[in-house]
Amino acid sequence: MRLLPTLLLACLPLAAAAEDWPALHQLEKTGARVTAVAVDLQTGRALASFNPQQRLNAASLTKIVLAAAALEAWDPERTLATELYGTGNLTKGVLEGSLILQGQSDPTLEHRDLWLLAAQLRQAGVREVKGDLLISTAPLGRPACETADRCKFLPRSDSSYAAPLSGIGVDYGSWCVDFSPSLQPRHCSGVALPIPVDGRVEARNARNDSPLAIGRILTAEGERIQISGTLDTGSTQRVYRSMAEPAGGTGQLLWQMLAELGVRVSGNLLLSEEALPAKAWRLASVQGLTLREQLARMLRYSNNYIADVMTLKLAQEARPGPAPTLAQSATQLSARVVRARAAMGDGAVEAPPLYSGSGLTPENALSARDLVAVLQDQYRSPRSFPAFYAGLVVPADSAGTRMREGSQAWLNRTAFKTGTMSEPHAVFGIAGYARKQDGGWIAIAALANGAPGQVLSSRETLKYMRADVEAMLARY
Repeated sequence: MRLLPTLLLACLPLAAAAEDWPALHQLEKTGARVTAVAVDLQTGRALASFNPQQRLNAASLTKIVLAAAALEAWDPERTLATELYGTGNLTKGVLEGSLILQGQSDPTLEHRDLWLLAAQLRQAGVREVKGDLLISTAPLGRPACETADRCKFLPRSDSSYAAPLSGIGVDYGSWCVDFSPSLQPRHCSGVALPIPVDGRVEARNARNDSPLAIGRILTAEGERIQISGTLDTGSTQRVYRSMAEPAGGTGQLLWQMLAELGVRVSGNLLLSEEALPAKAWRLASVQGLTLREQLARMLRYSNNYIADVMTLKLAQEARPGPAPTLAQSATQLSARVVRARAAMGDGAVEAPPLYSGSGLTPENALSARDLVAVLQDQYRSPRSFPAFYAGLVVPADSAGTRMREGSQAWLNRTAFKTGTMSEPHAVFGIAGYARKQDGGWIAIAALANGAPGQVLSSRETLKYMRADVEAMLARY
């Protein structure tokens, strides 16, 4: 295993200042593969170029392409509704039929939305539902597991980044749980958790200072939360753990909310892929976040659930019929890159291999030229550019410390999306914009893939990329 050496910027020869991406040339000598390009958006001239056509594992930089595809298809102010319908008469507080939760595959549906639906239902006078609580997964259904990470974490999850995809899912397909030494674990919405909890959090003291461990497991009886460890007395820890079945988990949470509001469901909790019955009537409705807000969450927090549900939704609306797989859906993202390359004057180019919008699929491959073409295309769209740019992070405002290092020009004149992956090899990249000293704009993309077995630290790799970008900002 080869360790990546720390970059010693002072040791770079002065002559390298005239060379395109001199620090990345040094990175390539460690065995890493690199693609990078910077383009002046006023003139279209490449300011610095290094293996610009080489396609590499793009990780979460794929989300740049997805955001562009979404803004091409939908208005930035578009919202998706989630609603409750009844199928029978309402007589003296009793709904004679079933209650149906029907959505439009909103990837940012939150527990607050479910609370509002439940409260509206009670305001409508419903106190009892004689039939079932049906959770409709239409129009996307219950997508099969296609990515290795999602499949791996179905039996047990210790995080939320690889939540399974679903036609309907709350809190990005995750259980949101608050833990405290003095209280029973509760759902973040304030209701009791609708799934069992094994273990408890102890108060931290001199003789008991074990780390907190929280996992979601799937058993023959259903999902459970397992906890152990300690917290300071009076403190609370909030965690998200991906559900094994987001549609079912959403239904369980809604059932619990209804019960705590005094609405009793006599029937069963069922999942359905059937179309809404013709005689169903609406009892409650909430509108989700605008597309611009969804994209901001997806890009800023690199939310994989939002990205891949949105990828499925794009394809489903473009090709009505049976819900396509994630890999089939991602072909529209490849086509978006080809259109951007054509607009950049590159003519006919081969479509890049993309199998998800999130970048969780390691087979995704993009070049710096692909990414800069999309960035340039978005810059030239007055309608969508503000929403697109708002999802990028200015380094000075980054939540992560690695981006908050560097010169004032780097910290305040750039805005990026980053991409990181560790398996099957290390990946780190940046894509976004820089402001020139005269107020003009530069589109920048740099992506590095480690050689097999190479330890390619994201912080160290970023130092190489930042060194070249800072040199560029000093010149322009």
